[in-house]
Amino acid sequence: MPPRTILHIDMDAFFAAVEQRDHPELRGKPVLVGGDGPRGVVAAASYEARAFGCHSAMPSSIAKRLCPNAIFVKGSHGTYSKVSKQVFEILERFSPAIQPISVDEAFLDVTGSTHLFVSPTDIAIEIRRLVKHELNLTCSVGIAPNKFLAKLASDMNKPDGYTIITTETIQQTLDPLPVEKLIGVGPSAKRNLDRLGIRTVKQLRSLPVETLRARLGDFGEKLYRLSRGLDDRPVRIDRGAKYISHEHTFDTDLDNPDEVRAIIARQAGNVAARLRKHNRFAKTISIKIRFGDFETITRSITLDSQTNETAVIHHAAKSLFDLWANTFRPVRLVGVALSQLTQSAADPELFDTEIHTKNQAIDQATDAITQKFGKDALTRASTLRAKPAHGLHGPDSNPEDRPTQ
Repeated sequence: MPPRTILHIDMDAFFAAVEQRDHPELRGKPVLVGGDGPRGVVAAASYEARAFGCHSAMPSSIAKRLCPNAIFVKGSHGTYSKVSKQVFEILERFSPAIQPISVDEAFLDVTGSTHLFVSPTDIAIEIRRLVKHELNLTCSVGIAPNKFLAKLASDMNKPDGYTIITTETIQQTLDPLPVEKLIGVGPSAKRNLDRLGIRTVKQLRSLPVETLRARLGDFGEKLYRLSRGLDDRPVRIDRGAKYISHEHTFDTDLDNPDEVRAIIARQAGNVAARLRKHNRFAKTISIKIRFGDFETITRSITLDSQTNETAVIHHAAKSLFDLWANTFRPVRLVGVALSQLTQSAADPELFDTEIHTKNQAIDQATDAITQKFGKDALTRASTLRAKPAHGLHGPDSNPEDRPTQ
């Protein structure tokens, strides 16, 4: 492939940084975004909190022990989504080839943009300047010939820095790194590599591809390429969300299956309303159940055609849950997710037209009422067994969010 220039832009402690920006009393203090209850999870940690060992996805109880003076804030995901759009508007000034990874990071292919600027480094510097000047936030940027190296580089000089990896400095950069810095090397792969005496990328690079393939299958061949800095994945231009979801983690396990069904009904209504708000349709409905012992199960069903009807989505989600009804156990987390999103739907079958029209009329009336008077102004009977949605931890994704990998 011809040489490319890829940037990876990563906002620094994004949620926490937005909170500190908007609330001056939080600046310079250890801020944790997330729930602070016994089942809470940290969604983001400021750099002041990270100095104590706190990080995202950490249980809040552990974060409190590490940093007793941490300040918990619930967060405003609508604000984060709005600021994310502003960040992406800045990136679009430099190249149309943007691949969002999440609300706070993206790849940017500037191969065709370098004639407009002195160098890729100047692009990175200007992006950082604009983010700071216009949004009063900071970001870190990695510059490299491919996506793998660009993402690696953006993490090397955080916060508020940039790193460039050139074709000449690839091995100089990679060789000293521990193997777990390579994409996909988790605990299992690391144990396999430990048995081979492999702890650094340089040691990994010394192994023949046949040995890696014999030990790790296709993943071994991928590691062989990554250890040499090879990655031919293009920057995919995809601004649409890949799924939307709604999850609740409860402070007390739910021990009544009807209560879980009511929560699922509420969540199905929420995600369906968000679909309609953004003129989207979904084809695959999934539910996620985490039991009190932390075992997590997901089930999905793909419909014959796309829909944004609450009744259809609720029926599918409830049917998936009912598969477990006979072996019910206390539940700590419930979630409903929609995927295979499109901006159009096939026409309903002839005999479904009447039901489809009735569902649409109900949804339109519901949306109009809730838009005017708020979500709690109207309640479907199927949700009446549900307790108030307490113990909600972590952001929901929505069609305004950037897609994840």
